[in-house]
This record gives sequence, structure tokens and C-alpha cells, in this order.
Amino acid sequence: MRPRTVELGLLVLASIITVAAYGLTSLGRAASLPANIVPFLGIIVGLLLASHLVVRRWARHADGLLLPLAALLNGVGYVVIARLNPDLADSQSAWTFIGLAAFSVFLVAVPDVRPFERYRYTLALVGVVLLLLPLIPGLGVNINGARIWLRIGPFSIQPGEFAKIVLSMFLAGYLVEKRELLTAATRRLGPLNIPDLKHFGPLTLAWGIALIVMVAERDLGSSLLFFTLFIVMIYIATGRTAYVVLGLTLFAGGAYVAHESFGHVRQRVAIWFDPFEDPKGSGFQIVEAAFALADGGVTGTGLGLGTPGKIPFAATDMIFAAVGEELGLLGATAVLASFLLFVGAGFRVAMQAKSLFEKFLAAGITALLGFQAFVIIGGVLRVLPLTGVTLPFVSYGGSSLISNYIALAILVRISDRANRPDVLPSPSRIGVPSDEAVA
Repeated sequence: MRPRTVELGLLVLASIITVAAYGLTSLGRAASLPANIVPFLGIIVGLLLASHLVVRRWARHADGLLLPLAALLNGVGYVVIARLNPDLADSQSAWTFIGLAAFSVFLVAVPDVRPFERYRYTLALVGVVLLLLPLIPGLGVNINGARIWLRIGPFSIQPGEFAKIVLSMFLAGYLVEKRELLTAATRRLGPLNIPDLKHFGPLTLAWGIALIVMVAERDLGSSLLFFTLFIVMIYIATGRTAYVVLGLTLFAGGAYVAHESFGHVRQRVAIWFDPFEDPKGSGFQIVEAAFALADGGVTGTGLGLGTPGKIPFAATDMIFAAVGEELGLLGATAVLASFLLFVGAGFRVAMQAKSLFEKFLAAGITALLGFQAFVIIGGVLRVLPLTGVTLPFVSYGGSSLISNYIALAILVRISDRANRPDVLPSPSRIGVPSDEAVA
């Protein structure tokens, strides 16, 4: 079956699930279907059909699973947000429209992502600037203890969400250029064989600035994501476990320094170990999430029948707990399965990509989205300390949603080129920025 036919069928299924969940939520809260159920169905189907038509016209060879999985996760998240706060739901619907518009514009305007490789150092500079913007007095604002936002009129924007994509492009381009030099071991560091340290200069500088800025902004969750992005992409490019060992050592050292230097980090770790030590204070969010998941059981309380509103920041940090309460273990597992399928599809795109730059970029973006989901779900389930990152496509947040749809567009574009019968794989050479980037 053709990928576009599969995509259309899955998008229709995602629309039906979203509208049915919206109706069930309304029945659970008011025992009647809302008057806007038919217009809501029309808007959902219209937006997804428009996105499908863009893919059919400008990326018709792309994987047929990526867009439907994102649409399903976005739909489930919207229903839960609408159940928690109708005002936030109105904003989320607008951000969804903008996100899908950004997705469509990217596919139309960018027929090939490989030219970005030529501007890898410019992209590194842009990424660092995006990270620095919230630190500018009068421009950046502090929200919930983290200075990661820009206030522009009535809107708040989180530039770090877009910096993730920009830095992924920089890393992909840099690793194509230095891959063989980073693979060749010329020095020993204890039991590890490592390449010449000079090749780590720009890479280490960008990584260090990203982490320093994130610590200055008190957003250690994003710091963890950037750190993971660097380590995963270097490992994918070189295949050397020495980088993983070195990365874990740096992480352990950084975690210890952060624990000793920042009170909010110590508090997060203490809450992780024993949230019931202060159940009415610092541990309240984790405790309420645990009770919500317990109330959900296997099948859930039912949409609109639980009390997820008791959880602080349920629409952002804790939306997975809200899903677990009203949809139960089965619903939560379905969300996890959707993320696993998305990550699997993303890595399949990376494996099929025709150039190294596309391979590294697709793998980096997929790893970033997958690890972000793991970090926040692990925090809700107390597998990891809770960090303030969003659940991709599900949580409330305009910056996150738009950047996720741009990341999705990049994967779709790479997948389209990988599956086109008229495109042949291109070899890479040492010192050449990219196979066809020079052409």
C-alpha cells in the first residue's frame, strides 16, 4: 500500500479518536455532547487533511507514519488540556494551527535540508544566541523559577525550543566534516583511546556554552537534553563507546556540581527520593501525580470523571499523570507505544537517508524527541528526578508545539528524499562538508 494512502487512513483514524475522546470528556463533565462537536470535527479533519495534501504534493515519498502519530499525540494532548482548562485549550488550538502551518511552510520552502550543512558554524552561532536571549535584561522573563522565556507583547516564547533544532543541524554538519578524524584514536586518556583534542574545539565550545546558559537560566531539564543530544550524535557518528563512557563521566561530575551548587537541584533530588517527606509542600506535585495514577488503575476513571486538576501544572509538566488517571494503564501505554512507534519511524528514516548529514540530523532529532519524552514521563513515574520539560506534541505550550512540528517536517523531508527512486546514495570524503552540498 502506498505511504500516502496509509497516511490518509491513519489521519482519519486519529481524527476519529480525538473527536470521540472530546465527546466522552464532555459527557463525563456535563452529561451532554457540546454544541461545537461537529465544527470541532470539521476543524480537526480540515487541518489534518490540509497537512496531508501538502505532504502528498511536496513530500509524497515520505514515511506514512510520522504525521499520523504526531496528530494522534497532539489530539490526545488537546483533549486532556481542554478537560483541564478550556482557556488553555483555546490557546493550544491556535498553537496547533500555527505548528501545522509551520510544518507545511517548511516542506514547501525547503525542498532539501542538505544546504543547511554549509552553514553549520552560522547555525552554531544562531543556536547560542537563541539560548542567550532570555538572559538579556528587559527581554527575558522569569516564570516558575526559570529564566527561559521572552515576553513579546501578550505572548511568551521559549527560544531554547528552537535552539535544539538549530544545534542539531550544527552537530550533524560538524560531525560529517570531522567524523573520520573523531573516529581515529591518536591519544590515550587512562584506559580510553581518544582522537586529537583539537578536533573537539568547536564541538566542546558549543556544548559548554549551551550548558552554561542553561544553568544560568535555571533550566537543568533542557541542559540534560542538550547534553544527551551531543553524546548520542557523537556516538552515532563514530560508533565509539569511549565517547559514551566519557560523556557519562562528565554527566556524573556535572550532576554532582549542580547538586552541591544549586538549592533547587538538591530539592528536586530530595523530592525524587521521598516526596512524602513534605507531601503538602515541595513534594505535593509528585504525590498528587502518584495518587492520580493509582486512581486510574488499568482502565482509568473515564474521560471527564477524574480529578487531574488537583495536580499542579497538570497541563504542562504533569500531563502524563492526567492521561494515566482518566485513561488508566491502557491509555498511558497507548501514549508510550505511540512515542515508541514515532522513534522507530524516525530512526528508520535515519537509516534510509541518502547522505551522512541527513542520517545524523534525522537520528539527532529523533533521539532528542524520544529522550525528551522519556525524561518527563520518567519524572512523573519517579524513574528520574522531575524536570520541567514538555511531553512532545502532548503538553501545553506554543514554542514546544511549533518546534516539534518543524522537527517533524525535517524528518518528513529527509524521508521523502530517502525513498525517492531517482536519488542515489552519495559518498562522503574527509574534509568535504557533504556529499552533494558542494554541488
